Amino acid sequence: MKKLIYAAALMIAVAGCNNNEGKEKAKVMNMALRAPAEKDYDVSKDKAVAQGPVEETVSRKIIKEGEISFETKNIAETRKSIYNSVQKLGGYIAGEVESNDSVNTRNECLLKIRIPEKNFDLFLTNVSSNATRVDSKNIRARDVTSEYIDITTHLANKKKLEDRYVDLLKKGNKMSDLLQIENKISEIETSIDSTQAQLNYLTKQVEYSSLDITFYTKQIVKNDDRTFGSKFTNAISSGWADLGAFFFGCLAVWPLWIIGVILYFVIKGWLKSHPLKKAEAVTK
Repeated sequence: MKKLIYAAALMIAVAGCNNNEGKEKAKVMNMALRAPAEKDYDVSKDKAVAQGPVEETVSRKIIKEGEISFETKNIAETRKSIYNSVQKLGGYIAGEVESNDSVNTRNECLLKIRIPEKNFDLFLTNVSSNATRVDSKNIRARDVTSEYIDITTHLANKKKLEDRYVDLLKKGNKMSDLLQIENKISEIETSIDSTQAQLNYLTKQVEYSSLDITFYTKQIVKNDDRTFGSKFTNAISSGWADLGAFFFGCLAVWPLWIIGVILYFVIKGWLKSHPLKKAEAVTK
């Protein structure tokens, strides 16, 4: 009798274990198929606090960018000063363009600078110190805290969803279910990579502020007409100008030249056909 009781108890225990395992698989499947709910965020004036099981404090994210244009005494010295300031403050030069406008006698240089946000104001002060005259300055600050929190939240939720599918993959038995789960994991990984790239780009913009710097010099052309060299040059230039005016003036009356040539050949032919008149004309 005792053996029968033990056997019955063992069968009940095994059945209970199988039932629990089935319930656990169903529970994991439901959790994996249901995307985790996003957290609600309350952005205060100075801090953005995530409301959820684990509190995360996100500092305010500000993107600074701007442009400045000014005149300087020396292009080379100004460029060297800016280079030194960039290196000292931990920034880098993203682009450089130099041009020379001979018509307006203006040498110009454009620098695209990325500087750590914490050193942006100091760097702007150093750059402005090279100016003899500031033509324009435009500095902007954009708050992207909410955008940063949204991207971070999406990324965290996608990673949690990926973990659930991985856990489900470990417990799966049917080949068809395993293939579906693997395809879903691949889709989630692609989405995670895209979201991570967005977060990295936004983080880089926040960490490194951008400043476009345009500086230039104006060359002063001196004309001294009192020296012999300047007088000689002016005389040569004036002579060529007069000769050109005479040539183009003669060219402008080309109909008269054609009429004169025609009259010359007409008179010459007439004289040949009337020799007597030609002799009388010579005698007279």
